[in-house]
Amino acid sequence: MTARRFAAVPQREGHAGGRRGFTVALIGCDGAGKTTVARALERATGLPVRYLYMGVSAESSNRQLPSTRVAHAIKRRAAATRRHAPAEAGRAPRPHGVRRACRAGRSALRLANRLAEEWYRQLIAQAFLTRGSIVVFDRHFLADYHAFDVAGAGRPLSRRIHGWMLMHAYPRPDLVVLLDAPPEVLFARKGEGTLASLARRREDYLGLADAAGIDRSFAVVSATRPVDAVVADVATIVREAATGR
Repeated sequence: MTARRFAAVPQREGHAGGRRGFTVALIGCDGAGKTTVARALERATGLPVRYLYMGVSAESSNRQLPSTRVAHAIKRRAAATRRHAPAEAGRAPRPHGVRRACRAGRSALRLANRLAEEWYRQLIAQAFLTRGSIVVFDRHFLADYHAFDVAGAGRPLSRRIHGWMLMHAYPRPDLVVLLDAPPEVLFARKGEGTLASLARRREDYLGLADAAGIDRSFAVVSATRPVDAVVADVATIVREAATGR
């Protein structure tokens, strides 16, 4: 089953006067098949698709800033050191003011690198678009962070800043396709999270069209069927959006 409510993607001029491409974000819970469908669109549909991962997983990213790689390496090394280091008995704790300043400094650095990473990937997408490509995003930062950094209660300052940037400054995808499935199906596929947490995330994604103001460029595709059927449905939606430009 596919539910659609999107307007035609606006036509824009690209490189050397040619038709500019457009962006398609595939969103959904873990286990919905976003990466599988995105790679199939690039490989097997005949569409001029370029794949770009737009999530936070370092292992899944096909494009990443060097600073992000370094930050993840430092985090992994610090975690390994803590696991293997002996307990330091009698070590004097840092003064409260120093601990607070260190936490604030780390938070500011994380926010700066997160924003830089997000805009770096958007610049890559812009380069593809000028060549007339359809850029398929595997996940999208606005969709993944909306429930926490935009709509979440009790957000710290760094999350409020990040949420404001995503809502008011970061470019929106031209088309958003939600790959939807019940939590039981999602859990059976990946075994991650709980049925309750998956149900909450599913509701977050289903409500995103209205909450983020993207209701005119939003489609829902059932991801409970064989992957070939899901890919065919998404490809049809993308072709319809391209034809209407």
